[in-house]
Amino acid sequence: MMRSAVLSSAAPPITPVLLCGGAGSRLWPLSRHSTPKQFLHLVGERSMLQETALRTADLSAFNRPILVAGAEHGFQVAEQLRQIGMERATILLEPVARNTAAAIAAAVALAAERDPAALILVMPADHVILDAQRFVRDVVQCAPWAAEGYSVLFGVEPTSPASGYGYIRRGLERSQAARLSDVVGFVEKPDTETAARYVADGYLWNSGIFLLSAAGVMEDLRRFEPAVAAAAKGALAAGDADAQFIRLETAHFGASPNISIDHAVMERTDRALVAAVDWRWTDVGAWSTLWDIGEKDDAGNVHVGGCISQGSRNCYLRSEGPAVAVVGLEDTVVVAMPDAVLVASRAAGQDVKAVLASLALTGHPAATDARKVTRPWGHFESIDRGERFQVKRITVNPGQKLSLQKHAHRAEHWVVVDGVADVRVGEVEQRLKENESVYIPIGAVHRLSNPGPGPLRLIEVQSGDYLGEDDIVRLEDVYQRV
Repeated sequence: MMRSAVLSSAAPPITPVLLCGGAGSRLWPLSRHSTPKQFLHLVGERSMLQETALRTADLSAFNRPILVAGAEHGFQVAEQLRQIGMERATILLEPVARNTAAAIAAAVALAAERDPAALILVMPADHVILDAQRFVRDVVQCAPWAAEGYSVLFGVEPTSPASGYGYIRRGLERSQAARLSDVVGFVEKPDTETAARYVADGYLWNSGIFLLSAAGVMEDLRRFEPAVAAAAKGALAAGDADAQFIRLETAHFGASPNISIDHAVMERTDRALVAAVDWRWTDVGAWSTLWDIGEKDDAGNVHVGGCISQGSRNCYLRSEGPAVAVVGLEDTVVVAMPDAVLVASRAAGQDVKAVLASLALTGHPAATDARKVTRPWGHFESIDRGERFQVKRITVNPGQKLSLQKHAHRAEHWVVVDGVADVRVGEVEQRLKENESVYIPIGAVHRLSNPGPGPLRLIEVQSGDYLGEDDIVRLEDVYQRV
């Protein structure tokens, strides 16, 4: 039964839940499995994850967020939050991927432990919202309805008959002020002709953003998908927590059905409402979307990085390193990375995923791995490689340290370019400053630390008969890696 529509004007603070999964494969070669699109600076100076977190930074309306990420990306999430001063957020790590229902259930269970009356704002971390003020206003305006037990979905007013989005059909209006209506049904991504009919009939794009009562959504999960609710609560109860992360327990979480929150709850509950919103929203599902929202020159071209164009119109041009010159092209996407280049028509943006799958079958590293590799302590980039040698550029964040380790097949030379390095080789410890270097023989136990207030940058030259990343034995590691 639907709860009473007599609403209190007050509602408890809202707990944002950011879903940090997703591969972003249609944005290859910029987005890779090791660094998917939510961690990238696609629009502006911050990543999409950072922009999503900052959207709800007002502690008068929102609690500190809970972020749900795969275990392999946990340290990237933590570092990006540190960069924007949001270290006190909670990061839940999924041991395996189980779709959005399990991820949301785990976050809801945690929020309910802290406050049984909690309201939950679920947001994918890889969306762009250009009108953040209107976003906050609409969320706060809908909070009293969520506090009454309704699940409020946010449906975006369509600007075109897009075939890349799901749609929500709305029914009886519940609130003119909040533009809230009953949900009549959901439609998966239609063809363009069908989408045009939906737009004419007043359907809304399904943004995938929800405002929920923790108690209400857990009640629905226990009713419709009890295995999801049980798996999430069990994984949280048996999980392991430290200063940075809550690691969900593998066996319990892995037992959850692989199902989305839409299929698990939203399409089955009798407590769903949809709010019609206009946030200038996009889920950045293809390169053409970035052309849509990008700043264009007089010929309709979007330039990012070192790109020039001559006689070209309506192109998206991006370079993350090499100079790119485009002559006489129209409606084209050109994206150049140090290790891969994409050239595609804007209209074929959805096909990039299939091209990437074909590349992956060849085993090419560019299919999955970015040249810049993030680690808990910072990042490194391979800048040259040949027979029996590799050169890397390494950055260690302030106060961080690599594991105490050794290698069976390679020796290493470290040259400090900027900052101060504390180095241990065997039993000898020393401090290196700019332009100083050290040699680490094959098999020597060693460690690198940054004691300074700024980043430590150095060049590493590896030499040996095998230079793979798996040639490492960790003897001690503050990040609990093996």
